[in-house]
Amino acid sequence: MDPNRTRPISPHLLSPTKHFILLPFLFLLMASFLSVSRSILFQPVCLIKPSSLKPRFPFYPRLPLKSRPCPLWSSSFSLCLLRTRAHCKPINRTHLAPSPPSVRSFCASPLSDVAEMAEIETNPLLKDFDFPPFNLIEAEHVRPGIRALLKKSESDLAELERTVEPTWPKLVEPLERLVDRMAVVWGAVSHLKAVKDNADLRSAIEEVQPEKVAFELKLGQSKPIYNAFKAIRESPDWEKLSDAHKRIVEAQIKEAVLNGVALEDDKRVEFNKIEQELAKLSQKFGENVLDSTKKFEKLITDKKDIEGLPATALGLGAQTAVTKGHENATTENGPWIITLDAPSFMAVMQHAKNRTLREEVYRAYISRASSGDLDNTAIIDQILKLRLEKAKLLGYNNYAEVSMASKMATVNKAEELLEKLRSASWNSAVQDMEDLKVFSKSQGAPEADDLNHWDTSFWSERLRESKYEINEEELRPYFSLPKVMDGLFSLANKLFGITVEPADGLAPVWINDVRFYRVNASSGNPIAYFYFDPYSRPSEKRGGAWMDEVFSRSRVMSRDGSSPRLPVAHMVCNQMPPVGDKPSLMTFREVETVFHEFGHALQHMLTKQDEGLVAGIRNVEWDAVELPSQFMENWCYHRGTLMSIGKHYETGESIPDDIYKKLLAARTFRAGSLSLRQLRFATLDLELHTKYVPGGSESIFHVDRRVSEKTQVLPPLPEDKFLCSFSHIFAGGYAAGYYSYKWAEVLSADAFSAFEDAGLNDDKAVKETGNRFRETVLALGGGKAPLEVFVEFRGREPSPEALLRHNGLLQVA
Repeated sequence: MDPNRTRPISPHLLSPTKHFILLPFLFLLMASFLSVSRSILFQPVCLIKPSSLKPRFPFYPRLPLKSRPCPLWSSSFSLCLLRTRAHCKPINRTHLAPSPPSVRSFCASPLSDVAEMAEIETNPLLKDFDFPPFNLIEAEHVRPGIRALLKKSESDLAELERTVEPTWPKLVEPLERLVDRMAVVWGAVSHLKAVKDNADLRSAIEEVQPEKVAFELKLGQSKPIYNAFKAIRESPDWEKLSDAHKRIVEAQIKEAVLNGVALEDDKRVEFNKIEQELAKLSQKFGENVLDSTKKFEKLITDKKDIEGLPATALGLGAQTAVTKGHENATTENGPWIITLDAPSFMAVMQHAKNRTLREEVYRAYISRASSGDLDNTAIIDQILKLRLEKAKLLGYNNYAEVSMASKMATVNKAEELLEKLRSASWNSAVQDMEDLKVFSKSQGAPEADDLNHWDTSFWSERLRESKYEINEEELRPYFSLPKVMDGLFSLANKLFGITVEPADGLAPVWINDVRFYRVNASSGNPIAYFYFDPYSRPSEKRGGAWMDEVFSRSRVMSRDGSSPRLPVAHMVCNQMPPVGDKPSLMTFREVETVFHEFGHALQHMLTKQDEGLVAGIRNVEWDAVELPSQFMENWCYHRGTLMSIGKHYETGESIPDDIYKKLLAARTFRAGSLSLRQLRFATLDLELHTKYVPGGSESIFHVDRRVSEKTQVLPPLPEDKFLCSFSHIFAGGYAAGYYSYKWAEVLSADAFSAFEDAGLNDDKAVKETGNRFRETVLALGGGKAPLEVFVEFRGREPSPEALLRHNGLLQVA
């Protein structure tokens, strides 16, 4: 989940707080140089990222900040950067006159610095900007840009440590400014790597990442900052602080401890080495997954080999073939290229009658990044080893305890929930498999008595079609992306009173397919913005779907000094792109995914917290952050909503009512199997981070086999090495936290049941309940404990009953 911002949002123009004096001739020289320059570096900025993919540091996990002495958006920022050069000598001020405001915050530098300043002034990462210049950022800008910012941040950190006091203006506000600057710029660079990956960008990030991590560790382990936060908590005025302020203080103290602030010198050195290595290994893990995914290509020239594939999949295969040099490829006659990217892979698994093809593609998928130069096996073992060492240094028994220290759950509570859901799902999943065997046998399938992993998706689709007369592919024409987005925005207006409108052209984008939107309050005033990148690009874009910050809402980062900076987000999906003159036609699951990510974006954008460190998704416990996203998925089954998004892309006809009823009936189809799949991932994650001993007698794959005995009806293949592509826990933020999906699913299902209780067909009741959801779950952000927020909305603590009921598992439980 990610960024934030508002109108032509950029951190407010704060004036520098210090004045520096320059020699008259040097001032004249620099003034002359600047007058020739086309534009002065840096305009208002704000950046950041959820990703959740970052290591644990005081603010970096999910927040941004800025700096006072030389605001990033200040016209003198480039001069400030040069002031921090190591060779800047103290100036004899006796003979100097005060410098004009336009060049304050600049040290007397030798003329050789002019070349460096010229390079800095042309770097888009260091320019003033209202929205990140995604269209201009290249790999060549990363090294000098990040190093310039790190140099300035080091200087500002030293100044903060020297002047810090246990007060909001002298501690929290300057700290937020300091962190925001780097979070915004690094967030933009990391985002580009996720959506527009290339070798040069990888190399640049790999080179400067250790320097960035070193600074984050220095900041996270700052004793003066840590002691100032403790002094606030221990002061007589503690009880007078707001909930949000208390949460900020408590979170920063906890994070500092988890960052090693209390470790002795030798142990801190060891801790820092571990953090550096973990950052490097996680990045390499993700790169190997992407490279191995795009490495597989299956060229098919005979149409008999892809019998059963729908026209959309054939069109995608032909379109892919064209990009690979087969210029004459067509949907009807091919050739076609099958890849491991989700739209292509799933089409084969669900629809290809060619069992041999299904097997080949399935085996390739489960063995990604598990052999040769791209093998992640050793990387996983090293990551687990280092995480355990880190936990021991911090005084914990295992890494799961470290992870849970900042979550709602404990290890025992998470395991208890997973087992409760597993036992409620098992019998249903066993019956699912029996149903497949019986059905496939009735259809004369030779494999009926020996169904394998590459058969289950195929026969599940055939059974679904037979049982509910629903064909996923035949539904695609009713779910065109433009209509889905219109319906989604209409729902947001009904529930939360907001209006979403296109704002393409207002902000630069990284590829032309990206859309940009403005979110307006009922008054018509903008309250947020977001980017939307919907289509799969297997050669350069990470798989999956996510939301992240660009900027967060923040009083401290206000542009005009009065109204808070508005949040900006980006939503990224990987669905079927338009083929020919047809729009992107979506599967129902892709519709759910868009609703899911928009739920994350809503919590980020509709926050009413003005304290940037707890606004939106920031400081929300990880196992509660999926609540709004999974809550929004429920609306895909709401009749009014489905009818508004389900309109035939050619005729405009709404989806037939009988099909809606069948979709509703099919909601619980194979619910036990789908539940077990997620429980396998979550249980395995906890097992690896609690009981697994790296280098011991049991390998990671043995652990997976053992976990699968209770979470998979059909045992995994001996060569199944899906762990090597399990990016959530080895290249993302879900380590010892994958259970969060199920934990938050309980919260989201119970939250939606409040609308059911009010009456889904009662528009007035729905609006009232939606407003209450907005004013609590979406508005309060991380400024209040999530359990308290839930109780404030629901009137009681959460119950798993609604989740089991929605999944058709209540009786089994």
